[in-house]
Amino acid sequence: MSENQLLVTVVIASYNHAPYIEECIQSVLDQTYPYVELLVIDDGSTDDSVERIQRLQGLYGFDFQTQQNQGLTRTLNAAIARAKGSLIVPFGSDDIMLPERLAKQVAYLQGKPEVGICAGNIELIDSAGQLFPEKRQRRDVPFRRLDFDDVFMELKPYAPATTLMIRKDALDKVGGFDPEIRLEDLSIELKITHAGYYIDCLGEVLARYRKHATNSYKNHRFMIDSILRIYALFSDHPQYEFVRTRFLSSMFLKCSNRDRKLARELLAQIPFKHWSKKTWRGIARLYFSPLEKG
Repeated sequence: MSENQLLVTVVIASYNHAPYIEECIQSVLDQTYPYVELLVIDDGSTDDSVERIQRLQGLYGFDFQTQQNQGLTRTLNAAIARAKGSLIVPFGSDDIMLPERLAKQVAYLQGKPEVGICAGNIELIDSAGQLFPEKRQRRDVPFRRLDFDDVFMELKPYAPATTLMIRKDALDKVGGFDPEIRLEDLSIELKITHAGYYIDCLGEVLARYRKHATNSYKNHRFMIDSILRIYALFSDHPQYEFVRTRFLSSMFLKCSNRDRKLARELLAQIPFKHWSKKTWRGIARLYFSPLEKG
């Protein structure tokens, strides 16, 4: 297989996404890029995901395995260990690839060994697959190259997890995904850029990210715990305290009129000298705004 025919391994770790899993898998099968290895692993779903996947497997013959629940990062590591591709695409079982996504990313990565991850822009869809209004999302973020500081300090727009294409040798260099950290995208982006690679984000839409009731980002305690643990891995960075407290202030503001118990816990972790405009806005919401539901 020549350089312009690199094998791409797409890994879908499926967990209780029965309403979305078939459309997700079909979007991979419909890629215009022909050299794709698809590995689907059901991680202990309790809905009818397995039956839905088996029906598609019977038609298309992709690799499908089931297991008791191991968690996303452990599942990804196990799949990558047996992947044949030199480019790895972890893909959410509720999201959708646009048809030319893989072809565009493979073409871009040719001759750029310094780029450990290629990403792109996303569109937001709801649980029914309908696009969110233009004003609620930005699809046209221009090309950006990210190094470690860009990711750690959020100096440039982030690389959406739904669009990551990762060099397998970069994954091997950093020891793969951290099995103790469940928020896999930020962790691997920081580890790979810390190892000296760049993340290049193409200025075009490559995938559709589905927003629905069970998205991980809506579990605030999970997000806070995961991100703080990830940041702590780089506590020797001179801006670590700034990055940590800025994140705490952002989450405090978000929780201040939604989960006041959690908001008070967060406020207690922000030293007064690091209070920002977001901290003060959160305090105003916490004590003077009605509690939001949902």
